[in-house]
Amino acid sequence: MPQMIFVNLPVKDLETSKGFYGKLGYSFNPQFSDERTACLVISDTIFAMLLQEERFKDFTKKEIADASRSTEVILALSADSREKVDELADAALASGGSPANEPQDLGFMYGRSFQDPDHHIWEVVWMDPSAVDDQG
Repeated sequence: MPQMIFVNLPVKDLETSKGFYGKLGYSFNPQFSDERTACLVISDTIFAMLLQEERFKDFTKKEIADASRSTEVILALSADSREKVDELADAALASGGSPANEPQDLGFMYGRSFQDPDHHIWEVVWMDPSAVDDQG
């Protein structure tokens, strides 16, 4: 069985977050969702648990970072092409997201970033497969 990742993200308004990610074409797994939590399905092995802040506090003794003022993590997703990078970033901006950084175009690698409604930073990156050294 492939290893999976579940990224836990605090959100202020669960319905707003669900609406945002739904507009980006993602779905939710109802088996792991309730009125305070939504399991965002990014791929077969990548999930983001969107937790209302009060629910998120059940999992930590630390304060929740205010992502509008500080950055704790940058979440990066791969894309199959430069066009797919633009599609996802443009959809995020049109659906209530905001710009995070300037696009990066290194020729063999292209990426854009955005902030979701809770100011979590997401990067979408394409890399030319021929530029990847599979000898490593």
